[in-house]
Amino acid sequence: MLLEIPPGPFHAYLFDCDGTIADSMPLHYIAWKQALGEWGCEFPEETFYAWGGLPVTEIISTLNREQGLAMPVETVGHRKESLYYELLPKLTAVPEVLEQIESAHGRIPFAVVSGSTRESVKASLEAMGLADKFDVMVCAGEYSRAKPDPEPYLLAAERLGVAPEKCLVFEDTDMGIQAATAAGMQSVRIPQPWERQTAAEATR
Repeated sequence: MLLEIPPGPFHAYLFDCDGTIADSMPLHYIAWKQALGEWGCEFPEETFYAWGGLPVTEIISTLNREQGLAMPVETVGHRKESLYYELLPKLTAVPEVLEQIESAHGRIPFAVVSGSTRESVKASLEAMGLADKFDVMVCAGEYSRAKPDPEPYLLAAERLGVAPEKCLVFEDTDMGIQAATAAGMQSVRIPQPWERQTAAEATR
């Protein structure tokens, strides 16, 4: 499956991490289900994907409000992260995105712009052998307004010293695409795991 890359030239590539660089969303969901299940909290898979890009603390706080729970946000967040780290040996990169990283690395700077913690993003990149490819990382806790607000992407562009309109964003969620558009950047949508699987089966 080929990605549709808009005509450039672009002076920087900005990547979301989970579900974009890393085929990590199924692993994150396993970790979420276990961590939340310990508190009797439901988290349907459809909701999990719809909330892709939200910071961990915001997800737990929202679930508390919606389900009348009082889960300790930091405790559950740490528990979820530790469960995810246990699954890291199973992590692989999204092949089509890896191809873009390898072909453009060294020609233009890269940034990772994520709703996950810096520790989680670093662990994912290191597990895939990609940690040295990125010049800048913008992660949860480093901006005041999360995606779909453009702040995370504008911050990455500023740190790279590249004008927003010269940045191309790779994203797998609607919130991420909205953030990129609001930042004045063009974007490439990365299909979800089941969409990639369907496309692969159709070409067999």
